[in-house]
Amino acid sequence: MNTLLIFFALPIATIILAAVLEKVLNCPFAVAAVAFAIYLIVTFAAFDATFLIATIIYTILAFLTALLIKFIKNLFCNNENSNNLLLTALEAINANNTSNSNNTNGNANNTNNGCGCGCRRRRF
Repeated sequence: MNTLLIFFALPIATIILAAVLEKVLNCPFAVAAVAFAIYLIVTFAAFDATFLIATIIYTILAFLTALLIKFIKNLFCNNENSNNLLLTALEAINANNTSNSNNTNGNANNTNNGCGCGCRRRRF
């Protein structure tokens, strides 16, 4: 029972917790610190000091999961940003080529510098 908990349930819970915390905190180091704090309390409350090795391994797993989630989020953010920039540029060109520039749906005048995924990255 204890072996199943250590090798299956806690790593899955760590991955899920790290993914959710990365979306909320947006900082892999903070995710790893929170995971370490939680597992450190669990180590001395429910287990003995030998679980401390597993705590360090779970902290590394949480950090790697948070880095992976951040990489995936930035990858989607960059793709969405380049698609939005292309669409805005094409609409601006279309608005300049037509005599009636009021037909542009308002996207050519969009001053939002973020990519739309919530990362608030500014593009210059």
